Amino acid sequence: MLLTNAHIISPGLDREGASVLIENGQIKEVANHTSGDLDLDGKMLLPGFIDIHSHGADGADVCDASGESLEHIAQTKLKEGVTTWLPTTLTQPQEKLVEIVHTIRDWAASAPLNIPGIHLEGPFINREQAGAQNPQFVRPPDLNELQELHQIFPALILSLAPEIPGAFNIIREASGMGITTSAAHTQADYATVMAATGYGLKHLTHFGNAMTGLHHREIGVVGAGFLEDSLRLELIADGIHLAPKMLELIFSRVPRENIMLITDSVSASWQSDGDTSLGGLEVEIKDGIARLKSNGALAGSTLRYNQGLKRIHEITGEPLSAIVATTSWNQATSLGLPNTGKIESGFRADLVILEESFEISRTLVGGK
Repeated sequence: MLLTNAHIISPGLDREGASVLIENGQIKEVANHTSGDLDLDGKMLLPGFIDIHSHGADGADVCDASGESLEHIAQTKLKEGVTTWLPTTLTQPQEKLVEIVHTIRDWAASAPLNIPGIHLEGPFINREQAGAQNPQFVRPPDLNELQELHQIFPALILSLAPEIPGAFNIIREASGMGITTSAAHTQADYATVMAATGYGLKHLTHFGNAMTGLHHREIGVVGAGFLEDSLRLELIADGIHLAPKMLELIFSRVPRENIMLITDSVSASWQSDGDTSLGGLEVEIKDGIARLKSNGALAGSTLRYNQGLKRIHEITGEPLSAIVATTSWNQATSLGLPNTGKIESGFRADLVILEESFEISRTLVGGK
């Protein structure tokens, strides 16, 4: 396939009137052909988005433990321009997580987008900072449980609270297994987060949410995210989980290579206002915002990936060429996904075609 008349925006590349030749699922050449199979008419062509934190979409949830639900989420994610997705679990009983991960493994081989692994959010978190995670199922770190799940299907990210007893050990062991660990649902102070980085902690899950905030006497996990260049930050750019000015502050202070846009979307995304559930907890969607009925805590997001990119572009005023790494390349490099996240010869032909309005025109996975 030859795509022509494209405005290519990729890390290190901003080129109008360009063409991309695709062969055998890979980018063969970036050039200036004038005629081909698909004329993009000047539309933006970006690397396909990589959503490393998403629980569900349009009425379906990863924790349904259903191949049909996973397929529906994947098809919906394609409509957002996502070409690689880490199905993300919730804090659930051990036997339920085993069932969920088995289901992901059995479905992944036929998935319509790339499923290189999963994101385990919980169950090794701080019960006092559970947020929309079900505190009933929170439990201490258990290496045997992690190994069992990882052997069924690769866990690429484990989100946990670094301050709970046994966390440092499991961070070290997980790192040795090729699992990226991320601080989440935590009451850790700055010193504890920094100690955890010495054991291999690499990410901060849904930065700013369900973690200790910035205070002038104790800068907490948020302060660590601003100061420590070894930590990469997941950002939910819906303007709700992080205020627009907070997003502006993050982009003014944090190196671009440390920022990764996510959705943290739940089954309420792509849905109308009303009642739903998350991990066995009752949720109300009002004005597109999902909150627990019990205490009003935010319960994931209803964000679509392309909307998050548009909001960052509008808030920061930065050109897309300065932002685009946060939607693909940073995730790929952090998780070791080969030949993914750029529009260059030899890379996977995972691409998204965007209208000027940021609506999705087409999504290509492996050139299809």
